Amino acid sequence: MPEQRRVQQGTGSGFILSQEGHLLTNAHVVAEADQVTVILKDGRRFAGKVLGSDPVTDVAVIKIEATGLPTVKLGNSEKLVPGQWAIAIGNPLGLDNTVTQGIISATGRSSSDVGVPDKRVQFIQTDAAINPGNSGGPLLNDRRGNWGQDCH
Repeated sequence: MPEQRRVQQGTGSGFILSQEGHLLTNAHVVAEADQVTVILKDGRRFAGKVLGSDPVTDVAVIKIEATGLPTVKLGNSEKLVPGQWAIAIGNPLGLDNTVTQGIISATGRSSSDVGVPDKRVQFIQTDAAINPGNSGGPLLNDRRGNWGQDCH
């Protein structure tokens, strides 16, 4: 029997940090990936190259060959207060460009509190709907700032 090559695909989200094509996502979104394809909201597709990944903090940087891209400004999550609005953007369950909203329920959750003791980051707890495929997408406030990545 001929050897069959198994192709595994996954989805995730991310956001653009620089107009030159640097993107931020979660490390688990690109873990063990041979190829990364980035699809922008306008439908353009790019081959992405993983420049770096840290599985402990679950952060990865991807580079695409493009210029003049719209960016998301990083905010300061230390300024968060429970009760503030939170907006999550991503591709949950493979559905493109989905937006959900909720509130910040708590800040500073430890990794052991949320069942991932191998991570060394503080988590933001929100009741905005986060589903498979949202990982790596931004968690935004209503002032055009970004507090950090959705982590779950």
